[in-house]
This record gives sequence, C-alpha cells and structure tokens, in this order.
Amino acid sequence: MKQLLLVFLGGGFGSVCRYLLGKLLNSSESGIPYGTFLANILGSLLIGFILGLAAKNQTLSQNQTLLLATGFCGGFTTFSSFAYENHVFLKSGDFMSFALYTIASFIIGFLAVFFGMYLTKLI
Repeated sequence: MKQLLLVFLGGGFGSVCRYLLGKLLNSSESGIPYGTFLANILGSLLIGFILGLAAKNQTLSQNQTLLLATGFCGGFTTFSSFAYENHVFLKSGDFMSFALYTIASFIIGFLAVFFGMYLTKLI
C-alpha cells in the first residue's frame, strides 16, 4: 500500500508540473507544443539520472525510485499528449511539424536518458 501511495504522490506532482509547463510554453498561436516536448525531454533526462543513481551502489531505495521514476517522471512525461498533438499535425496537413516533432522527440528523448545515466557516473 505504501508503494502505491508513493507512486500516486509522485505522479500527481509530476502531472501538476507538466500542466504548468504546458500552460507556460504551449502556444496556441503557432500550434507547436513546446511544453509537452520539454516535459518529455526533461522527464527522459530525469529518469536516466534517477535510474542511474538507483543502479549506482543502490544510492536510491526502491521506495525513492518508485516515487521519483515511476511516480514523478511517469506523471511528468506524457505519451498521450504527444500522440494527440501529432494527430493534430496530421489532421491539419502539417506533415513537416509532424515529422520534426516526432523525430526530435524520439532522438533527443533517448539521448537525454543516456545523458542522465552518464551524469551519474560523474558524481
């Protein structure tokens, strides 16, 4: 039960942070979802760092990992918004934005995870 509560609390906090970032950065004028993109990239960096710390000499406990990686990062990042925003790009015929957003999200997201894990080796 404690583990469920940790995931719940981390996820709620992560979701609120993503919502605020989206309100701040997503532009209805340009239609480019900068907030979602940044949340997904920062979340990828954070999960790489958190899981790198957890793997490094068990620096984080299982409960801390659940709170931060599963909870916070799970709530902060959003595949569903990413998928919907791509649907909007395709529906409007904006194939260039669709391609750039999709490719950049995947490539930079993967690199961010690796970079986050790399950072844990430096500390």
